[in-house]
Amino acid sequence: MRRLGNPIAFAVLLVAVVAAPFLVSNYRTYQLAFVGLYLVALLGLNILTGFTGQISIGHGAFMGIGAYTTTILVVDHGVRDLWTIPVGGVVAGLVGIAFGIPATRFAGPYLALATFAIPLAFIGLLKRFPHFTGGNVGKNLPQLRPEFGWSTSPSIWFYVVCWVVALVMLPLAFFVVRGRFGRAMRSVRDSEIAATANGISTAAVKTAAFGISAFYCGVAGSLYAIGITYVNPDTFPIDLSILLLVGIVLGGAGSLWGMLFGALFVEFIRISWGPALLNLFSRVHHIDTHAPGSGLVVYGVVLLLVLYAAPSGAAGLVRGVTRRPAFLRRKDDPSLSDPGLV
Repeated sequence: MRRLGNPIAFAVLLVAVVAAPFLVSNYRTYQLAFVGLYLVALLGLNILTGFTGQISIGHGAFMGIGAYTTTILVVDHGVRDLWTIPVGGVVAGLVGIAFGIPATRFAGPYLALATFAIPLAFIGLLKRFPHFTGGNVGKNLPQLRPEFGWSTSPSIWFYVVCWVVALVMLPLAFFVVRGRFGRAMRSVRDSEIAATANGISTAAVKTAAFGISAFYCGVAGSLYAIGITYVNPDTFPIDLSILLLVGIVLGGAGSLWGMLFGALFVEFIRISWGPALLNLFSRVHHIDTHAPGSGLVVYGVVLLLVLYAAPSGAAGLVRGVTRRPAFLRRKDDPSLSDPGLV
C-alpha cells in the first residue's frame, strides 16, 4: 500500500492542479501559481534541512540568484524567459556547491549563522554593481507571454508554467531522497559519526545537498522574477529565508508531501490569512490592528498554535490521523502481540 500511496497522491494533486483554474478567480489562480514555486523552493530546502539535518536561514538568497540570472539574461541579452529557468537553477546550484564546500566545517547553530551571511552578502553585491544588477532601482522584466499561440490570461499561463515545473521537480525530489544518496543523507542527519564509520563521506553528502537545494531555490527564484516582472535588492529580504524555514517546519521536515502545506502557508499567511486574522482579533478582543507590529504578533500566535497542535508539522499530523490503531497493528504483526518478541 505504501508503494501505491505516492502515485495515488500525485494523481490527486495533478487533478487538483488541473481543476483549480476553473474553480477560482484569476487572482486566486495567480496566488496558487506562487504556491507552486514556493513548493519548489521548500522541496530544495527540505532536502538540505529535513533529510540532511543542515539548518539554513539563507536560501532566500539562492532564490535571488536564480531571479537575477533570469532577469539579466532576459533584459540584457534577449533570452526567452522560459529558457532561463533551468539556467537560474544551475547558477544557484553552483553557488550552493561553492558555499557548501567550506560550510561542511560547521554544524548546528554555527552553520545557521554562516548561512545567515549569504543574504547579507548577496544584497551587498547587488548594490555594489549597479551597472550589472540595476542597483537599488532594480530591473523590469517583460510580462510572461503564452507559448504556442495560446489565448489565455497571463495569470493562468504563469500558473501553468509554475505547476508544470513543480510537478516535474516533485518526483525528482523523491528520486533524490529514495535512492542510495537519500539513505546517505539520512544517515548524516541521524549520526555523522555512524555515517563516517560506514564509509560515507559526510563532507561530500553535505556539499551535494547544498548544491541540490540551491538548484531548487534557483529555479523557484527564476519563476518568481517572471511572475512579478520586477526585481531589486528588497525583493529577496532576509525575512524570506526565515519564512522558507518556517514553511519546512510547519509542513514537516523530512516529508516531501508536507511541503504542499508549507507552500500554502508561505503564500497565504502574509496575503490572505494574516489580514483576516487581524480583523477577527480586532472584533473579538478590540485590538488595534493598525498598530506597528500587530501583524507580526498575529503571525507569531498562529505559528505557535500550529506548532502546538502539530509538533511534527502537517505531515506528522496526517500520519497520526491516518495511522491504524495499535490493536490492529498487533493483529497483523505477531511480533507486536507478544512483548517478549519485541
